[in-house]
Amino acid sequence: MRDDELNTLDDITSFLQAELCPSMELQGSKEDVYNWLEKTLIRFRYMWLDKKKKGLVLRYIEQITGYSRQHVSKLVHAYTKTGHIRVNPRRRRQGFQSKYTRKDIAALAEVDQAMDGVSGTTVKALCQREFEVYGNTKFKGISGVSVSHLYNLRKSPTYQRCRRVFTKTQSTPVDIGKRCKPKPNGKPGYLRVPQGSLSCFAIHLLDSVHQGDLDGKKGVYHINAVDEVTQWEVVVTVPRITDQFMIPALTSILKQCPFKTLGFHSDNGSEYINRRVAELLNDSLISMTKSRP
Repeated sequence: MRDDELNTLDDITSFLQAELCPSMELQGSKEDVYNWLEKTLIRFRYMWLDKKKKGLVLRYIEQITGYSRQHVSKLVHAYTKTGHIRVNPRRRRQGFQSKYTRKDIAALAEVDQAMDGVSGTTVKALCQREFEVYGNTKFKGISGVSVSHLYNLRKSPTYQRCRRVFTKTQSTPVDIGKRCKPKPNGKPGYLRVPQGSLSCFAIHLLDSVHQGDLDGKKGVYHINAVDEVTQWEVVVTVPRITDQFMIPALTSILKQCPFKTLGFHSDNGSEYINRRVAELLNDSLISMTKSRP
């Protein structure tokens, strides 16, 4: 079946019911498809059809062109408005022109480097002074920058390539646990998790030791809990040092201690210094201490 053989709406109905669309798929450029679509609307007198028959024609166009209903409706709307369907030439958008060049931003980075990143107001005054007083033309462009936009230029990729600032990692204070050395006073029950404690059982946990990886598979972690006084030791192994595994492991350690646990001492690892562990120890009235950073 060829397209020019479909002249009536009954032909379109038979075509759609026979599902012959794949063999009739339209080929060609966008302009060819638009020309065919316009001729099809004229051939079936689309403007004079009722709503149901218009929907039939639209289904036929969708099947032949492969366009979505939204796209077809947009093209048909253009036809009903102008009588034609044309390919709109793609217009190039005119973007904003940059006022400050790479050389201007490099000059700004040079001043920041020399002055070790002082305030924007001071940097602006220095750039103006370089140009207006000393006649340094390198600062001519950047001398007129506003203080607020100066901070924007500091975030630009050009500035970042010219000057990078590295700062030390800032420690975050955590209010969990008391930072002090455990004082069992000769009583067991103080556990250490990297030193030791037990009897009225002061637990000192010996830190989490990673066994190592094997053939690309993550190894397990061993946790030693040692009583500060009696040196009673409990060792547990977990596949990961996350809350999912650490809370049951610590619960098991506390149950295996033959004395009442009074204290729990650990390093500053996040597997111990967190809300879940603090809640577990508080529920058992166990004091929590931690070592120095």
